[in-house]
Amino acid sequence: MNLSLWLAVLLALAVVLAWLRLWLWQRNAPDASRSRGWRLVALWLLQPLCAALLYFTLLPPTLPTEAGTLVVATAGATRTGAQAAGDRLIALPEAPILTGAERVPDLATALRRYPGMQRLRIVGAGLEPRDREAAQTLPLTFDAPALPRGVVRLDGPGQVAAGAAFQIGGQVNGVDKGSVELIDPAGQRVDALALPASGEFIVTGTTRVPGQAIFTLRVRDAQRKTVEEVQVPLWTTADPAPRMLLLAGAPSPELKYLRRWAADAGLYLHTQIGVGGGMQLGDAPLRVDAATLQRFDLVVLDERSWATLGANERAALIEAVRQGLGLVLRITGPLPDTTRRQWQALGFSLGTSGDIATVRLPAESIDEEALRARRGPGTADTATAPNGAQDDNPALTRRALKLGGADATPLLRDADGAVLAVWRAEQRGRIAVWSVTDSFALVLSGQSARHAELWSSAFATLARARTGSAPRIDPQPREQQRMALCALSGKPSVVAPDGRTTMLLPDPGAGDSTCAAYWPRQTGWHSLLQIDAKARESSWPFFVYAHDAAPGLRAAELRDSTLRLQALPVSVAGKSDGHEASRRSGSSWPWLLAWLIGIGLLWWLERARTGRTNIAA
Repeated sequence: MNLSLWLAVLLALAVVLAWLRLWLWQRNAPDASRSRGWRLVALWLLQPLCAALLYFTLLPPTLPTEAGTLVVATAGATRTGAQAAGDRLIALPEAPILTGAERVPDLATALRRYPGMQRLRIVGAGLEPRDREAAQTLPLTFDAPALPRGVVRLDGPGQVAAGAAFQIGGQVNGVDKGSVELIDPAGQRVDALALPASGEFIVTGTTRVPGQAIFTLRVRDAQRKTVEEVQVPLWTTADPAPRMLLLAGAPSPELKYLRRWAADAGLYLHTQIGVGGGMQLGDAPLRVDAATLQRFDLVVLDERSWATLGANERAALIEAVRQGLGLVLRITGPLPDTTRRQWQALGFSLGTSGDIATVRLPAESIDEEALRARRGPGTADTATAPNGAQDDNPALTRRALKLGGADATPLLRDADGAVLAVWRAEQRGRIAVWSVTDSFALVLSGQSARHAELWSSAFATLARARTGSAPRIDPQPREQQRMALCALSGKPSVVAPDGRTTMLLPDPGAGDSTCAAYWPRQTGWHSLLQIDAKARESSWPFFVYAHDAAPGLRAAELRDSTLRLQALPVSVAGKSDGHEASRRSGSSWPWLLAWLIGIGLLWWLERARTGRTNIAA
């Protein structure tokens, strides 16, 4: 039973008792003191009237109110616009000082203070993560501001394998005819790009050794003045060496430099090269069966070695691909009809011509300084070009076959866009057809780094995928802001740059028992540690930006997140019903004044002799 019902019952009981007292007094009073009929009726009516007035004094009735708008000032808000009757202006902690604005610690507090509000209007940069859940309970409009000048979007790989190439994409706002440069940790420029009108860019780089490194993205304007520099953290991992099985029907310079690259890249390589008459060069021969193929991540063979495989061996190879193995089919000469049909049965279209054609790879669009930084100092066996100058793009040869397939994806193109290699998925594995026959010419022309990038990119696409899942960490976390870490297992914890360890607990608000929340208090590299049931520890570094770093990225994140809230439907959870939201509690003072008048009249009438019977007179 609620308060209003209890109060009504008590006041009704008091009225009944007052009526009973009045009736007993009228019956037992002397004839000269008894009330006349009109006086008795007035006393009877004043009792419930005073009780009702007292009830409304204590619990005044609600009054309909105009549906108001809660104007929410966020960071950077300068003008709040016109406000109608019933609107309220509140300022969140990050908002500047505004005349007439009420300071609140968060949006949820403001909604509890003003339950009658029907809409939200966000002014300024946008809502912080702490306020976005509360904003889903009301329709929202957002006066989105213009983005600042500089980098407003940044897509980095975060994690990359040692020796592999990586790409960093993004968008720059408000810099006409500018450029973007990628600076490595040593301060050398490894790539540069002139900004198009859209401001979108993609720059590339390479990593050399495992560890944590911070690259820098530098934005310059048309006058070559620095507009902004943004840190790009990269974690270079030392993945287990891929295992490759190389089968060839004859020796060739292509095999020589491919084997040299594999050795330099740290791959585990098993080579079997036929020389005729049943003789082989390289490592000890292996049987091509399921047990052998399970030991490798990638198999590279040409049309000659394919033809020497038996039907059972080819079947075992294709079945291994379906279980996750990568397979590269190299075309080094004319394809026999049987081999052509067998490869076409794997889902490829190979065309009919098999002549030799000359092709050139797309020229590298980097300048001398970036090229010298990317190639490094070179080695005694493979030196760079004199003074680091860029060499001419060498001509390569290929088999002039029109490669394709219904679900095939280009793996390599030449400068004219012609497809040099394609790949397609075969259940859990991938198969590629490669038509370039002398990629080693890149090494002979001083472009060994490009030769390595070529094969590294191909093998990374095709090799067997590593098992195990990595945790999901919020991109670009900032200090003093809540971040989410998901797909956790075991006993997770985070180690801050100063060595302080924080144990992570499941986040009940995330709806996923594998997620946890973390509030970083420092900038720099943090480490997520996980210990599994076998007491094995794994570490996943992530970088935390300063609160005021990369202001363009922060402004874009606030703006885009608030715009997404505007597009979402209003959440029913936590929203009061329409009746409560459209009414407000009335004032008690009018009812108190009426009660005082009524109780005063009742007190006077109880004691006055007016209306009494006077027999003696």
